[in-house]
Amino acid sequence: MYVAESIETLLAGVTDRRPLDGPGKSGAQLERVAIDGAPYVVKYLDRDADWTLRVADIPGSATVALWRRGVLARLPQCFNQPIVAVAHDATRPTLSALLMHDVGEWLVPATDEPIPLAQHEGFLDHMAVLHEAFWETRVDVVSPADRYLELSPRMAAAEAALGSDHLVPQLVAQGWPLLAEVAPALSEVVTPLVHDPTPLLEALDTTPVTFVHGNWKLDNLGTDQWGRTVLLDWELPGVGAPLSDLAWYLAINCRRLPTSKEQAIDTYRAALERHGVDTAGWWDRQLGLCLIGAMVQFGWEKALGGRDDELAWWEEQVVRAAPLLEAR
Repeated sequence: MYVAESIETLLAGVTDRRPLDGPGKSGAQLERVAIDGAPYVVKYLDRDADWTLRVADIPGSATVALWRRGVLARLPQCFNQPIVAVAHDATRPTLSALLMHDVGEWLVPATDEPIPLAQHEGFLDHMAVLHEAFWETRVDVVSPADRYLELSPRMAAAEAALGSDHLVPQLVAQGWPLLAEVAPALSEVVTPLVHDPTPLLEALDTTPVTFVHGNWKLDNLGTDQWGRTVLLDWELPGVGAPLSDLAWYLAINCRRLPTSKEQAIDTYRAALERHGVDTAGWWDRQLGLCLIGAMVQFGWEKALGGRDDELAWWEEQVVRAAPLLEAR
């Protein structure tokens, strides 16, 4: 699909430009604009300013790659995909921009309250629809290895070397050393994988793959008036285990889930089966491995919260699943 070669071309006809605050922590800048009186949002993707773009290391950004290849146009109709045009600046290759319909009214509010049960179940159902639509399709954008190492000590060290002042890399650097103190059994399994996820990746290679979004956090989600799921920020998409999206959703949204994690897992599995995917034979193996993978991504964050029921739950799951890393 067409990609404009300059930001100016993308934004021709734009009026009434205003900076827009958002909940993101990557460094991306947003503007609310109008074109012919209709509201839009522009998201600027600047590799020089955005640590997540540096980690993904995809020219122009992973979102631009998906757009160029027509992947976003193939999303199931239960999704509200708001991007209408993109640009990758030819004179400054580190800069891209997305022109999007303004879907702000439908996004999940940034509060501490659990989301409504119907919305939660809708997200899990639509996650399953996405995974079924691309089942055993290898859409290679961000690699599984880079996805699992996004929040690693390697990333934190690289950002520190650049003099980055972004908060998340600093918290990652603080959190990983704490994990062995607050959850030693969990740390014993995941800390080696944070430096080299090869055993996890090789074990997952024996299970089904699909196209994953990679960041199902509530800040990226919403429900429009027709019940479609708004899904933003394709920063880590690509081929991956379907349950890696589920495990990420459980880990990052843990404080706002309206059900137990076990219930959420059952809800997603039932949705996958309902949409035509047979989960017999591989489910337990991939689930265990992806729960380990979620702590490869978020062990640092759980450690910063101290020893609580949330951390204990994850430690129990990871220790139980650890033998799967050895069984090929």
